[in-house]
Amino acid sequence: MGGSRAERGQNNRPERLPKKFYEKTLYRLQAELVEMQEWVKTSGARVVVVFEGRDAAGKGSTIKRVTEYLNPRTARIVALPTPTDRQKTEWYFQRYVENLPAAGEITLFDRSWYNRAGVERVMGFATPDEYQRFLHQAPIFERLLVEDGIFLRKYWFSVSNTEQERRFRSRLNDPMRQWKLSPMDLESLVKWEEYSRAKDEMMVHTDIPEAHWFEVEADDKRKARVNMIHHLLSTIPYESVSRPKLILPKRPPGNGYQRPPRALSHHVPDYATSLLREREAKKRR
Repeated sequence: MGGSRAERGQNNRPERLPKKFYEKTLYRLQAELVEMQEWVKTSGARVVVVFEGRDAAGKGSTIKRVTEYLNPRTARIVALPTPTDRQKTEWYFQRYVENLPAAGEITLFDRSWYNRAGVERVMGFATPDEYQRFLHQAPIFERLLVEDGIFLRKYWFSVSNTEQERRFRSRLNDPMRQWKLSPMDLESLVKWEEYSRAKDEMMVHTDIPEAHWFEVEADDKRKARVNMIHHLLSTIPYESVSRPKLILPKRPPGNGYQRPPRALSHHVPDYATSLLREREAKKRR
């Protein structure tokens, strides 16, 4: 059966990265991401990061950590919905081209053109001809991006079948995260081997020297986030950029302005204070 070592594992869940060590390391790497973004902005570089992998492998949570302290004006997350009827008649890569970065920008694809090699292939949403055309055109498309100067990085998040099922069950029983589950996600449990074969064939055709696939073992989400961010930073030739020193100006003296009476405004009720008072009242009982 195809898949990475983690995907083939059954009962060998790795030891989790200690929380305090993880948080300290992640924060340090996020600070480096801020430095990288400043270099991208200043140098006019263009960066594309593709996040692919098994359902519930932690792609979304990793993207969240990557962008947590970045400027959303220049670091955009692209998660395209199902194509419209019109888009289905376009060149397959066309709607992805429209979302590529301009100079000084970073684009992170939460799933990408590789939908055609994964879910569309397994679920029969693409015809055999469309699938074969994709395998032929994807390497050409990516070589053109790299040739034009784009930094293209592709990450595949691997998760074992037992860990994937555990995460699905956790979401199923959590009302705050049930939105993360769809019938299509649950179908990936039944079609585990089909997805494995599709992934293996995709790698054979699209793991090219100009744009390699990098696999992220993701049974431990903390390790996956740290490892992926560290690798991305190590492959982008960014440098520290000196920023102009900012000095907080002195507030000028008043010039007779008087705020209108507060009673004329509509205020949000102080719900937080009412909660505190309720808590204190319960303690005194």
